Parts: sequence; structure tokens; C-alpha cells
Amino acid sequence: MTTTRLTPFVWLLLGALALIWGTSFLSNRAALEGAGFLTVVSFRVTGGALALWLYVAARRLPLPPHRGYWGRFLVMGLLNNAIPFSLIVWGQQHIDSALAAILNASTALFGVLVAAAVFADERLTLARGVGVGIGFAGVVLAIGPEALGGLTLTAAGQWAVVGAALSYGFAGAYARYAIKGLVPEVAAAGMLSGAMVWLIPAMLLIEGVPSFAYAAPVWAGIGWLAFGCSAVAYLIYYRILALAGAGNLSLVTLLIPPVAIVAGWAVYGERLGLRELAGFAVLATGLWLLNRARPKTA
Repeated sequence: MTTTRLTPFVWLLLGALALIWGTSFLSNRAALEGAGFLTVVSFRVTGGALALWLYVAARRLPLPPHRGYWGRFLVMGLLNNAIPFSLIVWGQQHIDSALAAILNASTALFGVLVAAAVFADERLTLARGVGVGIGFAGVVLAIGPEALGGLTLTAAGQWAVVGAALSYGFAGAYARYAIKGLVPEVAAAGMLSGAMVWLIPAMLLIEGVPSFAYAAPVWAGIGWLAFGCSAVAYLIYYRILALAGAGNLSLVTLLIPPVAIVAGWAVYGERLGLRELAGFAVLATGLWLLNRARPKTA
């Protein structure tokens, strides 16, 4: 029997997921010190897919009922993994990991807008519209006027992360149709496999064959991205979804940036300015209002 209450166990899972995904930005930075961004992302999806397929085999979970799902995995892998992972990691070559985490929190805002445009039962109410508007005001504040006025590498890095959030928004809408009826762990393994189809050829074409002669911190970052931030995180994600529902699960969006901010400060001495912190405060307010206004059936 499932529940949609935030029990202590659900809060524990939410904290664990926030810790894992919050440190993914730190891991990206570590991995980028020795590998190209496409190589980092390719290792992530390949390792995550392998770990999840082993889990699926060990649990003897049912595979997709027909071959049409593999085409859907290609689309899901593109929208939910290949594009956003690549944009985030590329962007982190030019901006701090903490700022990337803040901008990535706009995923929930884009998710609401895309769903409202596509699904009749996800109409944008006034209350939710206010939450989205406040949230985007926070994003603009965090980015700063210089990014709006000219395209520097720093500005491009910020917009890349925002682009990743937009891609996640489209992925969420497509997933409602594409993976319906599948065991969640199988769907996660399938879309990571689909991402491999896009990313590995791109990596080989642009960055070449990986050297594998990376320093220990680089391998640590890659390993955590693959097995922690991909395989383990998806298992926790779907466990929370089953126990507490999508509305409560969305709270993790508010928890990830603080983890990334502390981790970036502790390891790399990253320090955000008052503008970025104020932007996150405004964005968090918008996300909180959005969550409060979520339909009761979610």
C-alpha cells in the first residue's frame, strides 16, 4: 500500500536524492579536469545504463512488451539525458557548479509550462502562473544583466544550463506517453541506453577515443556520475514517486542547490555573490508557490 504523506522515511530518501544530485555538479567539475564534456557524459550514461540493466536482470523485471519502446527510449534518452547532460557539463566549463545547480532548478518551471501547453488537465492556473513568473524572475536575477546584454562564454554557460532545464521540461511531457506501463527501473535503463546511441558517436567524432589515463579525482567524478547520480539516483527517485507522489517528489528541486552550493564551497572554494544567492531565494519562492498550487491529485 502506498502513501502520499511525507513520512520520516520519505524525507530521508528526499535528502539522499538531493545529496546525490546536488553533488553531481561537483563531480562534473572534477571529471572535466581530465576529460572532455562529451566523454564525461558518455561515461555517465554508459555506466548508469550498465548498472541499471544488471539491477533489472537481478530482479527479473519485465522488459518492454514490444519493440516500439526502443524508439521511444531513443527520444527519451535524447531529451532527458543526452541534451541536458551535455549542456550542463559544457556550461560548467565556464560557470561555477553552484550557479549551474541554481539555474538547473528552473527545470520545474519549464516542466509546468510545457505540460500546460500539451495536456488539457495541466492548465496553468493563476496561482501556478504566479509561481512560474516569480521563479523565472529569480532565474533572470541569478543570471545577471551582463548575460542578457551580450554573449560571453560565461553567459553562454549559464544559458546552456537553462537550455538543459528546457529539455528536461519536454522530456517530462514526452515521458507521460512514452514510458507508460513500463517498470520504472526498466524505463530508466532504456533511456540511458538510448542516450548512449546519441552520445558515443558524438564523443568519438568530436573528442576521439577516451585515453582512460585519468587521474584519481577524474575517475572518482566519473564513477559517482555513472553509478551514484544515474543508477542509484533513479532507483531512489522512483521509490519516492511510489511512496509520496510527484508533488512531494518535486520538493527535491528546492534541496539540490543548497547541497551544490555547500559542496562547491567546501571542495573548490566557490563563492556565489549576493545577486546569485538572491536569485536563488526568489526562484525558491516561486518553486514553493508552484508546489503549493499543484493539483491535489498529483
